[in-house]
Amino acid sequence: MTTIPAFQSALNGIQSGLQSLNKHAAEIASADVIESGADVTTPLVNMISDEQQVLASTKVLEAHNAMIGSILDIKV
Repeated sequence: MTTIPAFQSALNGIQSGLQSLNKHAAEIASADVIESGADVTTPLVNMISDEQQVLASTKVLEAHNAMIGSILDIKV
């Protein structure tokens, strides 16, 4: 059975966003940043972008599920 491209794209978007979110959180939490007083603005802004990516991908997944549900309702 093949997957619908929108479903696969949504899953990839969620996974990519979460991996990037973890990376940026680790940057902020690193001991070097805390000790040096480095600027954490960029990682924080990137985390917001990552969050938006995950939310958008979730909406694609919800739309896909609704579409499949409608198709199943029509066939039944």
